[in-house]
Amino acid sequence: MNEVSPVMTGYFSSPFPRRVSVAVPVGSVKVGGNNPVVVQSMTNTDTADIDATVAQVAALHKAGSEIVRITVDRDESAAAVPHIRERLERLGMDVPLVGDFHYIGHKLLSDHPACAEALAKYRINPGNVGFKDKKDKQFADIIELAIRYDKPVRIGVNWGSLDQELLTRLMDENQRSLRPMGADDVTREAIVQSALLSAELAEEIGLPRERIILSAKVSRVQDLIAVYTMLAQRSNHALHLGLTEAGMGTKGIVASSASMGILLQQGIGDTIRISLTPEPGGDRTREVQVSQELLQTMGFRQFVPIVAACPGCGRTTSTVFQELAQKIQADIRKNMPVWREKYPGVEDLKVAVMGCIVNGPGESKHADIGISLPGTGETPSAPVFIDGQKATTLRGPNIASDFERMVADYIEARYGRGKERLAAE
Repeated sequence: MNEVSPVMTGYFSSPFPRRVSVAVPVGSVKVGGNNPVVVQSMTNTDTADIDATVAQVAALHKAGSEIVRITVDRDESAAAVPHIRERLERLGMDVPLVGDFHYIGHKLLSDHPACAEALAKYRINPGNVGFKDKKDKQFADIIELAIRYDKPVRIGVNWGSLDQELLTRLMDENQRSLRPMGADDVTREAIVQSALLSAELAEEIGLPRERIILSAKVSRVQDLIAVYTMLAQRSNHALHLGLTEAGMGTKGIVASSASMGILLQQGIGDTIRISLTPEPGGDRTREVQVSQELLQTMGFRQFVPIVAACPGCGRTTSTVFQELAQKIQADIRKNMPVWREKYPGVEDLKVAVMGCIVNGPGESKHADIGISLPGTGETPSAPVFIDGQKATTLRGPNIASDFERMVADYIEARYGRGKERLAAE
C-alpha cells in the first residue's frame, strides 16, 4: 500500500475499480499507485522573469495546484530555475516544479546542473526531443541526467508534434494490411506507441518505471478517451490526463470535463491538468479551480466546502440568495489556505443557500448548515438548519450578514478551538 500524502485526502467513489499504476514520487507529492488524483497546472510567464514566475507559481499553488510546470526553453530560463525554487522555499511553499523541455532539453540540463537539481521532474516530448539520428541520443542524454539526479520524467506525447517517422511507418503498414484501419485510428495507435516505446527505451537505459509518467495529449474528446483507454490497457505506468488546446471559457471547461470525467470514472488517470486558454488579463488559477471542482464533483477528492444553491425560478425573484451563495463561495475559496491549517477537515463542510420554501428546508437539512431564504410572496423570514435541525429563524434586513456569521461560528465550533473545548466538556 502506497502512503497517501496528508494534504491529499479524498476518496474514490466510482463503481469501476481504480486502475492501480506504479507510484511515482514527484518531490513531496506521490503520483499514481493508491494515491489520490493530483491536480497540476503550468505557468505562462517567461521563466527568466524570476519575480513574475515566483508570483504565478505561488498563486497557482495557493489556489490548490499540487505540482506546477514551468517552461525551460533557453539558458536564461534554466539559470533562473534554482532562484525560483529558493524564493518559493523562503515563502514556505514546497511545491514541486516540473521543467518543460523541447528541442534542447539535453543541453540545458547538462549546462545548468543547478537547474537539473532544483526541478522535481523533467517533461520531455518524444516528438521533438531530437530529430533523425540525434533523436535517440538526445533522449538518452536526458534520461541519463534524470538517473544522475534521481528525478522522474514525464514522457509527454502530443499529436501536434507527433513523431512523423513513426506515424509514416504505421500508415505504410496499415496500407499493406488486409483490413486497413482509418487514418484516425492509425494516428491514435502512433500516439500510444510513441509513449510506450519511449518508456521502454528509458527503462532499457536504466530509468525505473517508478520514475516514469506518461501522457498523450490530443485536442478532441473522443480521441482523448480512446488513446488513454489504450494506454491504460497496455501499461501500468502512472498517467497524466489533459486535453490539450482545450480552448477558452465554457468550451474548454466542458470539453476537458467531459473527456477526463469519463476516464476518471473508469479509474484511469493519476494526475490531471485542465488546460484553459485564459481570457485577456484573466486569472491563470481558474484552471486549478476547475480541476478541483471536477474531482470534487465526481467524489474523488475533497478540496473546499460545498455550497449548494438552487438555480432560481419565478418563486425566487429576489437576488439575495444568489448574492449570498456567491459571497459565501468566494469567502470559502479566499480563506481556504488559512482554514486548511487552522480548521482540519473543513473541506468536508456542506453549506446550503436556498431561495424559497419548496426545496429550501429539505436541502438545508441535508447540509451541515443551511438557510432557506424567503421567496416571492413568502413571509420575510429565513429558517436556518444546523446538523439537520432547525436552529433559528433570521428576520430583518441583515439576514445575509447574520447567516455569514453563523457559518463562521459553526466552522470554529466544529473544526477549531471550539471543537476541542466541547470535547473537553
